[in-house]
Amino acid sequence: MIGHEEIKKNVTLALAEDIGKGDLTASLVPVDKTLLARVISREQAVICGIAWFEECFRQLSLNIELNWFVQDGEIVQADQKLCEITGNARALLTAERTALNFLQLLSAVATQTRRYVDAVSGTGTKIVDTRKTLPGLRFAQKYAVKCGGGENHRFGLHDGILIKENHIIAAGGIKLALQKAKEIAPAGVFIQIEVETLDELQQALTAGATMILLDNFDPAGLYEAVALNQQLTNPCAILEASGNITLANVRAVAETGVNRISVGSLTKDVKALDLSMRFLPTA
Repeated sequence: MIGHEEIKKNVTLALAEDIGKGDLTASLVPVDKTLLARVISREQAVICGIAWFEECFRQLSLNIELNWFVQDGEIVQADQKLCEITGNARALLTAERTALNFLQLLSAVATQTRRYVDAVSGTGTKIVDTRKTLPGLRFAQKYAVKCGGGENHRFGLHDGILIKENHIIAAGGIKLALQKAKEIAPAGVFIQIEVETLDELQQALTAGATMILLDNFDPAGLYEAVALNQQLTNPCAILEASGNITLANVRAVAETGVNRISVGSLTKDVKALDLSMRFLPTA
């Protein structure tokens, strides 16, 4: 689970962005009024973001009571009740939009990830995310990917080495780039190199690459890449397919035998989950 300080930081910035100098509309409500709110999902989904949702209300009132009927990673159905919230009406109204934004966004990422994971079920291939995340929400979105059954790639430039085309050119070639990476990599940091052709793949394998990104290979090329990997290395390098992956073709890609498929759209092309939050007076 992601640390509370990261969640607190996300929520603090989001609330400040929305509230500014104060919630003018909430001032229409008596300061001591209490409300009950219910949140339901309008569609089938994987729920994610409960901690962010709760933090939005906690930062505005310590007396908010939340009762959840689901948990992160759980699949819910349309019209299913997710939670009930009781507390100060002004606090609930002010936090409503920001709290829903987090829950809708992160549930959408988890839901889309689950679709991809289900699509490759039984193949042994893992679905992984990328660094194509919304600025400032990387840890949150990568947590959502895990809730959806996917795996996390590197979190940033600091915890993994991914040698791409421009790095290879600047370093003087695949062999030299890999050699330099092995020299500078801290303990426990993986080294991955991107290749665009079978010739580049063979160079990478010959140079001792243990983790290779196959960029924009078609299924026929992926089959050849898997076969080449099995012929030239023992143990085999980890092969990851990437580029133009969709729900329509991800199963075919997985069936080529690659170990992983990275999908940038999990966190980049997000359609928010349809949620409804309705208020009822309690006093």
